[in-house]
Amino acid sequence: MSTVKEQLIQNLTKEDKASRCKITVVGVGNVGMACAISILLKDLADELALIDTDANKLKGETMDLQHGSLFFNTPKIVSGKDYSVSANSKLVIITAGARQKVGETRLDLVQRNVVIMKSIVPGIVQNSPDCKILIVSNPVPLWSGVNVAGMSLKSLNPALGTDSDQEHWKKIHNQVVESGYEVLRLKGYTSWAIGLSVTDLAGSMVKNLRRVHPVSTLVKGLYGIKEEIFLSVPCVLGRNGITDIVKVNLSPEEEALLRKSAETLWKVQKDLEL
Repeated sequence: MSTVKEQLIQNLTKEDKASRCKITVVGVGNVGMACAISILLKDLADELALIDTDANKLKGETMDLQHGSLFFNTPKIVSGKDYSVSANSKLVIITAGARQKVGETRLDLVQRNVVIMKSIVPGIVQNSPDCKILIVSNPVPLWSGVNVAGMSLKSLNPALGTDSDQEHWKKIHNQVVESGYEVLRLKGYTSWAIGLSVTDLAGSMVKNLRRVHPVSTLVKGLYGIKEEIFLSVPCVLGRNGITDIVKVNLSPEEEALLRKSAETLWKVQKDLEL
C-alpha cells in the first residue's frame, strides 16, 4: 500500500542535498540568536546551522526558529553540539565566549576566551576547510573618517573631537565608546545592534559585494606597528573574506592613539598561554 506522500507526490529527480550558501552560528546566546534571526530575515543563507554546548538551550532555540520558518526563505535550519553539523559552511560566525561582567573590561576576558577559541576553531576548520570565519568583536572610531555626503567634518572644524573643541564633539566619541557598557549595565547584555552589524558583514561576504567595513585584521607593518596585532581598520570584504586594506591617512594624534591601542593589546597578548 502506498504512503500518503507517494499518493500525493510523484518524484522526478533526486533532491540536491548540498547547500549553496550555508552559514553556521557558533553560540546560541543573546548575540548568537540576534545574528541568526537577522541572517534569516535578510535571506542570506539557504541553510543555517546552530552550534552550542548547552543541549537544551540549543534545542529550544532551534525549535523556536523552525516554528517560525514559514516566514523565512531559508528552507533548512539545523543544529547540534558536534561540529559536523557545520560541514560545508561558506561562513562561520563565532559568538561563543565568556560573557563580560558588569565592571569588567574586555581585556580581562582575553585568556578565558583564548581557551574557548582553541576548542572551537579546529572543529570548524575540519568540517569546513574552505569557510571564512567571522569572530564578533568591536571597531575603533576615528574623527578623520567622519563625513556627511563626502564632506569631512574635520575640514569644517579642525579641532573636532579634541580637548580644545568648543562644541565638545569629544563627548560623542566617549558616548560611542561607552555605549556598549551602558547597555550592558541596563539590560545585562548587548545583542540586537551586534546581530545586525554582523549580518551586514555577512551580506558583503556571501554576496561578494566588496564593500568597505571596519573589521579587525593583521596590522603589522601599518602605521608604524611592529607586532602581530589585529585591529579594526577599513577593509574590503567579499567572497574571499578580507581582500584589501584601505590605507587611511590618519592625523598624528590618531596614529599615536592607534599605536597606543596596539601596545596595550600587545602587553596582554604577549603573555597569553596559547
